[in-house]
Amino acid sequence: MPASSSDLRADDILALARLSTRPRAVRAMLGWLTRRTGGPAVLVRDTGRVLAGPEGERDPAVARAAADAVAELRRRGAPSAVLGGAEGRPVHLIALDTDPRTYLAVVGPDDPHCGTLLADAARTLALCWRLEQAERARRRIESAEGHSREAVLHLLMVGSVPAAQRIAGALRPALPGVIQVYVIECPQPRRREIARRIDREAGGGAWIVPCPVRPNHVIALVPPETGPPCGTGPADATDPAAGTEASTGTDTSNGTDASTGTGPAPTTAPTDGTHPAAETHPATGTHPADGTAPATPATPATVGAVDAPATVGAPADGTTPAAVGGGPPRPPRVSLDRLIVRLVPESRVGVSERVALRDTPTAYEQAIHALAVARNAPERRAAFGGDLDVTVLAGPAGYRWASELLAPCLRYAPARRADPGPQELLGTLGSWLSFGGAASRHLKIHRNTLAARVRHLDELLGVPVSRSLAAQSAAWLALRLYTAPQAAAALAQAPPGQTATLEAVLGTPAAGTWARAQLRPLEQAGPATGLETVRTWLRADARLPAAAAALGISLPGARKRLTRAEDALGRSLLTAPSAKYELWLAMRALGSL
Repeated sequence: MPASSSDLRADDILALARLSTRPRAVRAMLGWLTRRTGGPAVLVRDTGRVLAGPEGERDPAVARAAADAVAELRRRGAPSAVLGGAEGRPVHLIALDTDPRTYLAVVGPDDPHCGTLLADAARTLALCWRLEQAERARRRIESAEGHSREAVLHLLMVGSVPAAQRIAGALRPALPGVIQVYVIECPQPRRREIARRIDREAGGGAWIVPCPVRPNHVIALVPPETGPPCGTGPADATDPAAGTEASTGTDTSNGTDASTGTGPAPTTAPTDGTHPAAETHPATGTHPADGTAPATPATPATVGAVDAPATVGAPADGTTPAAVGGGPPRPPRVSLDRLIVRLVPESRVGVSERVALRDTPTAYEQAIHALAVARNAPERRAAFGGDLDVTVLAGPAGYRWASELLAPCLRYAPARRADPGPQELLGTLGSWLSFGGAASRHLKIHRNTLAARVRHLDELLGVPVSRSLAAQSAAWLALRLYTAPQAAAALAQAPPGQTATLEAVLGTPAAGTWARAQLRPLEQAGPATGLETVRTWLRADARLPAAAAALGISLPGARKRLTRAEDALGRSLLTAPSAKYELWLAMRALGSL
């Protein structure tokens, strides 16, 4: 028995309802309508622009017929009609309820009941179209906010703290005066999930940015007092992998109780967020300790026994604090890095010391170095322990040397307005020394533009920074010294007419003390990860294949030795930002390179 028209209509409505739940529902429904009616179905704006059509449908004649029909319908002021199209092909039109300026059109259908079908389809299609428009708008807003957050991070990394604070104040949350930088290495599809979790645990006070250079990194600037109480935080309710460990705060991997807060207690840092006038570059210019440094170095991270750097809510004696005004003790807190590795077992977390906001570049490098240790640590997390201050290498003569080395770049006048000026070139140099070829993503320029700028820097500085580790190390140190807060005052004290050299900078007793401290962990690590492996790698301009050949071992063997050296040093070698420049300078200062 043939189906009645009411039964066919019910089947059509059911089919449309099912299609509305699919991804790209609008295109799926237009494709179904095209097959069902025998004529191409499209969405057309009142301007005549085709907004969507069936997959693979790109017929200009269809677009032209639909546009002409929409113009005629608007002239008549009707919401729907059947109009004669080109070549005798009728065009069925109906305006969408949720957007009267958008029309569903079917050109030349074969179905005699097309009008009823379009009326039914327009209702469901209008909702799906509105949802897709809302989703596109959400993505645009999310992208704009992500770029704005990235811009704030970039401003912090180049030392423009007031500008970063103004933008952050508009976007929210406001930037804290004292921070810890977390660098989380995780699968790229889980970056958003981790960002949401950090934001929740930090009470909305963290500044979270997907790394613009590495697609598997998340960077978080977190107020130090962060972490949910043990037994009450979301980790207990939502993370089955945490088990009883999450509820008690006990780290069974090293026998340390997270609730006691036995990790180092850094000193209090200033919270004014001020910054000297001289700007620094993300990986070039940090603002080393100058008498106002907010934090003292923590105990170096140890592989397999790394305690949480930011356990909050417990005093130094390990007792649980009482609530304000007496009453029962407050529940202890679980550190944020522990929560992250429990949430995403395949993640690794590096955490910086507590620093003032203006020292964000230093904290980022600390977190990267800690991450290198965390990759091989059983707990998959590590806190930075060490010292990044290289200003001990130089007095007034050192600052003069740095100024003289960079002088050709500082005096450079671009031939065209579009060419980069001195500060932009110095920024490119710093980013390239830190990130290598990935600096193009950091600077948002094409890789060929980056290569051209680096070649230009070779010519300006008169040293092959693009090829030689010795030249790169000298340029790295010069940038650090030139952008140090005390550089201007020290230059004013330098004797006039005296030319300084790198050998003189590295030949001071202070430089010798600094160099021995840098290399001591390698000396204590044994021959497999000791000085000889790193020295051979540095002599090969930090090129792993050449180092492996010089050592007479395989490439994986050389990489494994350098990974052990990373664990011994507590610093990153194979991943940028790398400690290779400090190590080259240290060995050069001791005459062993």
